Parts: sequence; C-alpha cells; structure tokens
Amino acid sequence: MLVTGSAFSFTTLAQKLDAAKVPSAVKGSFTKDFPGITAKWEKEKANYEAGFKQNGKAMSAVYNTNGNKIETEMEIETSALPAAVTTYVAQNYKGGKIKEAAIITKANGEINYETEVKGQDILFTKEGKFIAIAKD
Repeated sequence: MLVTGSAFSFTTLAQKLDAAKVPSAVKGSFTKDFPGITAKWEKEKANYEAGFKQNGKAMSAVYNTNGNKIETEMEIETSALPAAVTTYVAQNYKGGKIKEAAIITKANGEINYETEVKGQDILFTKEGKFIAIAKD
C-alpha cells in the first residue's frame, strides 16, 4: 500500500524520512503539484511518499527518484465507496467493518479504491470490483 502512515494507518512498512534526504527532483515535483503544502516524507521501497492534508483531507503522493508522480491517494468517507465495494466486504468479511477508505489516482488516470477491513488493505477498481489484498 502506498499510503503514508502520517495520513492514514494503512502503511506499516514505510520508513520516516527527513525532508533533507528527499531528492531535489522529488521535492520540486511535489512543490509544483501541491504549492504551499508541507509534507511529512517517508521512503517506501524505492519511492518517496509525501503525507499531507489538503482541504481538510488526509492525502499522500508517491514519486519515484526522478520526481515522476506515481499516484496520489486521498481519504474518503466509506459512504463514498461504490456499492459493489461494500457488497464485496459484506459477503467476504462477515462481521467486518470498513475502518478507512481512500481513492487512489494513478499517474495514468486510473482510479482505484482502497479499504481497510479486519487489518487488511483491499484494493478495488473504479467500478468496485475486487483487485487484490494489498501487499506493503
């Protein structure tokens, strides 16, 4: 999962990172994409993740070392999830409640949803079809 621990509780394996250790290309891209926003940085595998709030919503943006944005993720209310997501959870996680939800926008424009249910992060398509259980 590519969501920052400072924005959500989804990520468990990302490492907090001092902003001074973030490559200038990454910081430059973030500043261009989100002017005036201050982020908390984490290193997630080979990528850099900025966790921040914008318009009162917890968000994250993930960049590669060259400063190319890979995806953004924004918390949403569970009521904003497609009905197919809540149906899937009800059928496959008996008694499970969606603790958190987010919308993921990939650099290519693809939209996915992510939910946390019973300690697992579950990914869905824009239409609400199950993709996979996220592996950190």
